[in-house]
Amino acid sequence: MTSSGTLFLLPTPLSNSEPAQILSAGALQVARAATYVLAENARSARAFLKAAGHPGSIQQVQIVQIGHDPQPAQARQWLQPLRDGGEAALVSECGCPAVADPGATVVACAHDMGLRVRPLVGPSSILLALMASGLNGQRFRFHGYLPQQVGALADDLRRLDRDAARGETQIFIETPYRTHRLFLAILEHCNSATRFCVALDLGSALETVLTRSIAQWRGIAQSALPDLHRRPAVFLLCSGLAA
Repeated sequence: MTSSGTLFLLPTPLSNSEPAQILSAGALQVARAATYVLAENARSARAFLKAAGHPGSIQQVQIVQIGHDPQPAQARQWLQPLRDGGEAALVSECGCPAVADPGATVVACAHDMGLRVRPLVGPSSILLALMASGLNGQRFRFHGYLPQQVGALADDLRRLDRDAARGETQIFIETPYRTHRLFLAILEHCNSATRFCVALDLGSALETVLTRSIAQWRGIAQSALPDLHRRPAVFLLCSGLAA
């Protein structure tokens, strides 16, 4: 049984694209009507609402910054206005809120409080990368960020490579300033037959998605490799062609 309050999960563009070109009509309607927003970052949320065509003064919209590690007690407090039938929009810095995103804590608390949760259609870099990779979309697993320590990273990559050999697509990400380092580690520690997809700058004019075997990647001259420096990236591993 849910109360009348509603938490809208409002996606945002992955790049500087205009929201009207990326989001569904329903998502744009919620963005333009928003009066109470729970945002990973308040500044980027204001910019998003303005770009989405919010008709009012953005300064009049109540925006609560939830940060990168919201606690359940905080989330319940932020959601209290919804108990009386109010509405709130949850937004990430980019992409879909609550997927590889701190907003998941807020959504969990909304369910515990009996509130209605409504996901809206928008871009997810994880799903877009999987769609474009040509790898197995029936069985896949997302791992988030891998360890930074060299030995632990090597162990994780070998483990993911073994899982990929069983036909399950392995998906993971890295911060833009470490993407090149991770790319080289993948080439070093993964099996030559493994299929490896690099998805860069998804949703932007610079979008690049390339899938090759590890052996093929190793055979490409350094000068011909894609430039990964400070580019948002999603990495995917799997064996053979999509099942």
